[in-house]
Amino acid sequence: MFGYSSRVPSLFRRKPANLVEESVTTVTADEAPTAARSRGYTPSKKELGMVTPKRPAASRRQGAPTKPLTKEEAREQRRVARAEATAEFRREGGPRDRGPERLLARNVVDSRRTVGTWFFGGALIVLLGSNQAMPPIVRLASNLLWGALALGVLIDSILISRRIKKLVRERHPKSTEKLGSLYFYAIMRSITFRKMRAPQPQVNLGDKI
Repeated sequence: MFGYSSRVPSLFRRKPANLVEESVTTVTADEAPTAARSRGYTPSKKELGMVTPKRPAASRRQGAPTKPLTKEEAREQRRVARAEATAEFRREGGPRDRGPERLLARNVVDSRRTVGTWFFGGALIVLLGSNQAMPPIVRLASNLLWGALALGVLIDSILISRRIKKLVRERHPKSTEKLGSLYFYAIMRSITFRKMRAPQPQVNLGDKI
């Protein structure tokens, strides 16, 4: 009867220390986070040992506020801008002056003396001389001068147009530019004072075109 306790199973006996140590798996500090990560986890640059470069402090600074212009400074700025635009137009002209045919027409006009350059001056004289307060002889002379100027401009325009037509067909046989437009362009240039022409003349008087 008292021998029952000696046959109690060894379940409640303490296991040896070496068995407990063998059952514990050693986990290092590097493996612990890896085990907790999911399969789609992407390591950060910090974990990979990469350092993101910082922007220089100067680039993060906001630009200093600009001082508003005074009325005089704004007016001077507009004047300079207009002067630059005018000078550029005098050198290169506008969209209507583009193209080799237009350049050829300008050179034809600029290489010769035209009656049209005296047209506006003569028109002013005719206007003054045609006044009813003027003597009849002055009014007659004014009318004759007006007729001579008109006839001279007409003849000169015909000669310029014929010259342009010949040169365009020789040098630009495949040109799609309308000859009528070129004629009008050249005639309007021929009645403009040479110093006021835009673009500026690129040839001298008497040069061969």
